[in-house]
Amino acid sequence: MSTIFLDRDGVINENQADYVKSWQEFRFLPGSREAIAKLTQAGHRIIVCTNQAAVARGHVSVETVEEIHRRMLADIAELGGSIEKIYYCPHAKDENCLCRKPRPGLLLRARDELGIDLSDAVFIGDSMTDVRAGLAAGVHSILVLTGLGVEQFRNHHHEADGPFCITLNLRHAAEIILQGLHLHTSAQQALDSACYSILDISKHLDVLTSTSTRDHVALPSEV
Repeated sequence: MSTIFLDRDGVINENQADYVKSWQEFRFLPGSREAIAKLTQAGHRIIVCTNQAAVARGHVSVETVEEIHRRMLADIAELGGSIEKIYYCPHAKDENCLCRKPRPGLLLRARDELGIDLSDAVFIGDSMTDVRAGLAAGVHSILVLTGLGVEQFRNHHHEADGPFCITLNLRHAAEIILQGLHLHTSAQQALDSACYSILDISKHLDVLTSTSTRDHVALPSEV
């Protein structure tokens, strides 16, 4: 079975505006543990690859991040899920490291350390940086619409250098993978097409709203 790479915040658990800084702030997204359990029981290897710039910015210590991960793994295991390993980048964006997504360093490190075949691997994330990291590593990429997903798709979808799938959440992504529909078959493309259609409509509405506002607001020179 293939390897499934997961982002953490916005995929497994809720995003926090100022980072998840303690276990008390950690909240599983509905259905995420069950999705991981289903993938585990189907024989998939599951790896987490996550940016944790809060470490570099002094908001959280490495020890706290690792405590959060230990508790997260334990709670996932209670439902029958298993995450083989968690890789995280503790660096800030301006440090220009090789492991911070959208660079594929975390995925390539997992490949080398765990002997993973990337040819049929999948990366699930809520950011276009996740999609781009997956594509750069040569794996199938899925964008979930939880977490930052909607905003990321709306504003950054054009940054992807290749095709990617769109799903509602991790549970939906797991169902798509288990049915083999993540390989850009016509069934999965229906959701992708719907999202792009909504994006086009949204852009037209923005233009119409902007035009309407301009037409109804008197400029100083016109008063």
